[in-house]
Amino acid sequence: MAAVLLLSCSTTKENNLAYFQDFSLADSGTLPNEQGIYPVRIQCDDELFITITSAIPEATASYNLPMDNPATRGNVRQVTQPRSQTYIVDEEGYIMMPVLGRILVKDKTITQLSKEIKAMVERDVKDPHVRIDLVNFAVDVMGEVHNPQRLHTSRQNYTVLDAITQCGDLTEYGKRDRVYVIRTEEGKRTYQRLNLNSSEVFSSPYFYLKQNDIVYVEPNNIRIDNSKYNQNNAFKLSVISTIVSSASVVISLIIALVR
Repeated sequence: MAAVLLLSCSTTKENNLAYFQDFSLADSGTLPNEQGIYPVRIQCDDELFITITSAIPEATASYNLPMDNPATRGNVRQVTQPRSQTYIVDEEGYIMMPVLGRILVKDKTITQLSKEIKAMVERDVKDPHVRIDLVNFAVDVMGEVHNPQRLHTSRQNYTVLDAITQCGDLTEYGKRDRVYVIRTEEGKRTYQRLNLNSSEVFSSPYFYLKQNDIVYVEPNNIRIDNSKYNQNNAFKLSVISTIVSSASVVISLIIALVR
C-alpha cells in the first residue's frame, strides 16, 4: 500500500504538463524582452539555392547557374526532371557565382547576402529580385517527443517550439524544464538547457535554432524507472526461459535413456 502511495505521489509530481507556468492563459501581459532575434548565419559547407530574376528574364539569365543535365548511365540517358544547381560554401567561406565572381558569404545572414547580391546586379539590371534559400537547414529532435526525427525547413526564424510542435509535442514523460539544444559553431560544440516552464525561454539565444542543432528532451524519473523495470523483467524472463529450455532437454534425455 505504501509503495502505491509513493508511486502515486511521484506520478503527480512528475506529470505537470503545463508550459510557461509563470503566467496564466487567462491573463494578458507581455513576454520578457528579447535580446533580439538571432538570425541564422551562413557557415562553411552550407548549401545555398540562389536565383536572380527581373522583369526581363534574359537580362538576369547569365547570373544564374544552368539547370542540371539529365543523368546518364553509360550511353543511356535517364529520363529525369532538370533541377537548378546549388552553391556549396567553401572552406574559406566563399561561393563562385556567374558574372559576379567570388563572393564572401560566411557569417552573413540570408537577408544581408540578398541585399549585397542585389546591389551588385543592379549595376547592369533594373530592379532585380534575389531569392536565397539555405537548403541544408535541418535540426535533429531526440528524446521524449512523440515523433523523434530530423526536420528540414526553409524558414529563417525557426524556434525550439516549432521543432517540438512538428514532432508532435513532448510526451507526458518529458521534462519541460530540461530541454537541451546542442550546437556546433566553428568546430566547437556547446549546449544550453532551456526551461519551457518559464517564459524566460523566449529571451535565450538558443530559442532560435540554427542549422544542424540537436534538440534533446530529457526523460523524467517515471520513464527511467519504467525502463529499468521492463529491462529487469525482460532479463528475468530470459533466465526463466533458459532454465525451462535446459530442463526440457534434460528431461528428454532421461526419458530417452529409460526407454
